[in-house]
Amino acid sequence: MQLRKIERPAVLRRLAQRFELCAEKSGGGGRKNRGLVRLQAFQERRVLRRQSRPAGLAAAVENLLVQLRTIVEPLDLAELFPQPQPLEVELGCGDASFLVEYARQNPGRHFLGVERLLGRLQKLDRKGRRAGLNNLRGVRIESAYFLQYLLPARAAAALHIYFPDPWPKKKHRRHRLINETFPALARAALAPGGWIFLRTDDADYFQQMNEVFGAAKEFEKRETPLPLAEIITDFERDFNAQGILTLRAAYRMTNDE
Repeated sequence: MQLRKIERPAVLRRLAQRFELCAEKSGGGGRKNRGLVRLQAFQERRVLRRQSRPAGLAAAVENLLVQLRTIVEPLDLAELFPQPQPLEVELGCGDASFLVEYARQNPGRHFLGVERLLGRLQKLDRKGRRAGLNNLRGVRIESAYFLQYLLPARAAAALHIYFPDPWPKKKHRRHRLINETFPALARAALAPGGWIFLRTDDADYFQQMNEVFGAAKEFEKRETPLPLAEIITDFERDFNAQGILTLRAAYRMTNDE
């Protein structure tokens, strides 16, 4: 098989010239010269890897974090994901250990992670780019606000809410994300037949989740699909190792009137 000769891009030619100049100054040969050669080879491989990516993928993975132009108008999902595919949203994606793996396993769907803390969202960006994902984005904002004001109506095929803050003190429970008003917000955000997937390790919060969705006639309880249940978060893995069980629930929207 005849190999096609690859021309060095201009940036590599300039790098080579610099290395040659440095090698001359170092007196040629020796440890310094060998180090320069290795560094030059590394730079060449890095540039060629970037150039070998498909054009769309290279553009997509430069930055997976959404820069919000406004917080009073819904997102333009077609701008984020030009190729039409079902969208799934994780509210409170944390370090994105679940979402990155789920997006990797499901290239035919788009995924949007919502997280308030910048450090956690940056992990989504790093992990997603490292995995070469172009079906994943992250938004830094409060989950409840995003759901009510920024997610377009009937845009999501599924909402994932895993281990939200349980606010265990009785006087603080009004701050819980899953409360009496949440099913109505979810109904507005979900496409017909959309899903809600819930996980927590707090028994009291789990009871509340089931009560509010059980009282919502637009939703019916279903089993969490096994392939989905098998993808766990780093946090979940840690407390499962301590003998703490994951409490799961799934609901599907049945009435879109």
